[in-house]
Amino acid sequence: MNRTIDRLKLIFLAAFAILSAGAFAYHIGWVWPGQKCEAAGDWWDWRSRTCASPVLISDITGRVIKNDETRNAAKADAAKARAVGDEPAKPAAKAQDPAPKP
Repeated sequence: MNRTIDRLKLIFLAAFAILSAGAFAYHIGWVWPGQKCEAAGDWWDWRSRTCASPVLISDITGRVIKNDETRNAAKADAAKARAVGDEPAKPAAKAQDPAPKP
């Protein structure tokens, strides 16, 4: 009976060591870098372990709102759309001609 208890003790000790090492590796590889990235104000992608900086649309398009009146109108419109729960506008579908009948 002592051999069985000793063997089980070693099995459970090995399982505990493997699971502890796995949890530590998970924190080193995904949790801590993610916390550091998000604390810096960036976006963390856990699938590819990538820390990315957000890019403004105006940086891509080059179209910047220059006057305060237009900026305030855009903010008001966005706030109104969020309050109502509207979805963004979708492009209109093109009308298709029905198939000709023989």
